[in-house]
Amino acid sequence: MTDRVIPTPEKFASCPYDEKILPFYSGQFDCVYVLLHPFFKPANIDIKRFSPPTWPSKREIIDGCHPVSWHEVLELTGLKTLSDIDIGLRTSIGGIKKELANKTISDKLAELKDQSIFQPEEGDLPPLLENRVLNAVKELGHSWLWVGNEFGTERKLHWIDDLIAKDEIPTHGCVFTHDHSLLVTTHWDSHCSFLCSSRKVIERILSLEPFEGFYCTRETEVYWGAYEI
Repeated sequence: MTDRVIPTPEKFASCPYDEKILPFYSGQFDCVYVLLHPFFKPANIDIKRFSPPTWPSKREIIDGCHPVSWHEVLELTGLKTLSDIDIGLRTSIGGIKKELANKTISDKLAELKDQSIFQPEEGDLPPLLENRVLNAVKELGHSWLWVGNEFGTERKLHWIDDLIAKDEIPTHGCVFTHDHSLLVTTHWDSHCSFLCSSRKVIERILSLEPFEGFYCTRETEVYWGAYEI
């Protein structure tokens, strides 16, 4: 019997898992910007809605929540670095090796709920970023985007305005342009997404939308909080 081996996903439509980010995309993208998923505070949504059975829709969150940046979280918690927040968030979901976890930091982040500040979800491009990213890509002149799954086995072409209006990006999904020049993807155990393209394109996007985050170096790992940013 012949084993069924899934082909390696194309780099323009896939996400690294536990490795250095820029080397993974070598030959496809020369620049990657880490988009930090904002914490959020409901403004006109009952906080009791934020549980799996009643979780608000994408549009409700966009219209009814305020983003809270990671730098604001540093001020609110007394933590020192973005890496601290990354480690704390990963610890809270059991998404990091025990020797790298830090429950003290995780507990500090959990205390933000007393101020009605919620942690970002892991593995999903959040509503408070999604349409901002899509509109910035649209400003670059793109009208269509491919949306694929994390395994590179399924993809569908979408009119970008339909993506903005609806909620079509799957968990751990990959969104990429038809010419393979730009990719937005979210690692399944991370509270950030990777914006991959050329330096020129990413700088143009950041001039349109100053997303909180940082550029990867050659040493930046997927689990970047535990290593060198």
